Amino acid sequence: MSKSPLLAHDLVRTYGGSRVLDGVSLTAAPGDRIGLIGENGTGKSTLLRLLAGVDVPDGGTVVRPPDLGFLHQEMPFDPAATIADVVDDALRESRALLAALDRLSAALVDDPIGPLEEYGDLLDHAQETDAWDADRRAGLVLTGLGLGDLPHGRTLAQISGGQRGRLALAAMLIRRPAALLLDEPTNHLDDAAAAFLAEQLTGMPGVVVLASHDRAFLDAVCTDLVDLDPAVDGPTRYGGNYTAYLAEKRAERDRWERRFADEQEELAELRQAVAVTAHQVAHGRPARDSEKMGFGRTTGRVEQQISRRVRNARGRLEDLERAQVRKPPEPLRFRAPALASAAAEGLLVSARDLVVPGRLRLDRLDVSATDRLLVTGANGTGKSTLLAVLAGGLAYDGAVHRRRGLRVGLLTQDTVFDRPDRTAHETYAAALGPDRAEAVPLRSLGLIGPRDAARPVGELSVGQRRRLALALLVADPPELLLLDEPTNHLSPRLADELEDALGPGPGAVVVASHDRWLRDRWAGRYLGL
Repeated sequence: MSKSPLLAHDLVRTYGGSRVLDGVSLTAAPGDRIGLIGENGTGKSTLLRLLAGVDVPDGGTVVRPPDLGFLHQEMPFDPAATIADVVDDALRESRALLAALDRLSAALVDDPIGPLEEYGDLLDHAQETDAWDADRRAGLVLTGLGLGDLPHGRTLAQISGGQRGRLALAAMLIRRPAALLLDEPTNHLDDAAAAFLAEQLTGMPGVVVLASHDRAFLDAVCTDLVDLDPAVDGPTRYGGNYTAYLAEKRAERDRWERRFADEQEELAELRQAVAVTAHQVAHGRPARDSEKMGFGRTTGRVEQQISRRVRNARGRLEDLERAQVRKPPEPLRFRAPALASAAAEGLLVSARDLVVPGRLRLDRLDVSATDRLLVTGANGTGKSTLLAVLAGGLAYDGAVHRRRGLRVGLLTQDTVFDRPDRTAHETYAAALGPDRAEAVPLRSLGLIGPRDAARPVGELSVGQRRRLALALLVADPPELLLLDEPTNHLSPRLADELEDALGPGPGAVVVASHDRWLRDRWAGRYLGL
């Protein structure tokens, strides 16, 4: 079964009058590990849902292997189900396959010919899915994703949301389906778990298609990348990993801009030729006396030449106007003047003997007026808890001193707006007030495009809502900016631009992140929890 490809042809999907996907095609053969990238709202999650069959396209077709796994945002189990129930369900097919092989093997003793073909097919499938190793694999996967110590009798209601997400991922890896579709699989994974997942996916014999913001993960796993951002010939497939994509993407944009400029220049020349140049007859010079005998014949030949030149120019103009490449859209570019506001020198926040029972323990922390601090650590070590304490939104034991009047802003992992019916533009104006919203227009920050700014917040993607939350913070920058996993759900390009903005500047910035790409390029201080 794992030899079956995943094929999509000319997919179209529209939501609320907005066309999210317009003629997208994809061919994924066994062994292909395809990463879907693009700006927030370009349809990565929508494409995965169409490929999985949980959503229906408005146009186009999908041919998928019969054995397909899709990592849902919510697990398809009752909250009362146990971890053992989930693992048993993931092992069900392998156990049934081995039982069928035992049954056919016994039948072959009495009839060496009849069941032979079925036995061969099942044997091939068992080898492809490594069915004999499934139970051992289950233990390795649970340990690799940080779930090995959880009692198997614990229910889904008794574990955290991050643990449920990792358990759903574990179930997919245990199953080893012929095609595996993953939406942001590294969310809630620490370094060790992300590295384990990358190793598992690179060993998959079937198709893997994933949408991810994790640039280091894309670099480690993908054989191809499909960029859903606008391009001259539609969504573009790039061979190689994320590093190779970056170089080719820049070159492709340059080629598109040059082609557009060349065509516009040719169009201008053709329009001039049709309107003026082609109608010039011998520079408008009247016939001299010595030419009058043959002037009529010459004039006829010239008029024929002019008529041919006009027809040729007009034909070329019509062809080019019909098929001209569209102007490259101006890409969103993060353009915040500063992430944080300048503050007087000295400490902004200091913490001593900080304890949040069961969540965080920290002896000492000082944050100065121009600090750049990266907080790292495995899942459960208290990164988000620390930011919540610094923001003043969580009770704690110990001592935390903030500068009087300190303005603090926090970008949380979960972005929720009270009025999902309001447009992004209305939400922005209501939160900042009319004067500030006019002084720093939403469009000026390069985070939300004009079309998306006019859409209700409830219709925006998770990444677009995080962009809006970030816009609200940097439009009126605080003196201390706290960013909790800021690159989660953001497009790789915006994550790159945000990292550039995290360099030296006014105010203080504290970032909690498991993003290996960000950490490898961090130039400020570190705090490991």
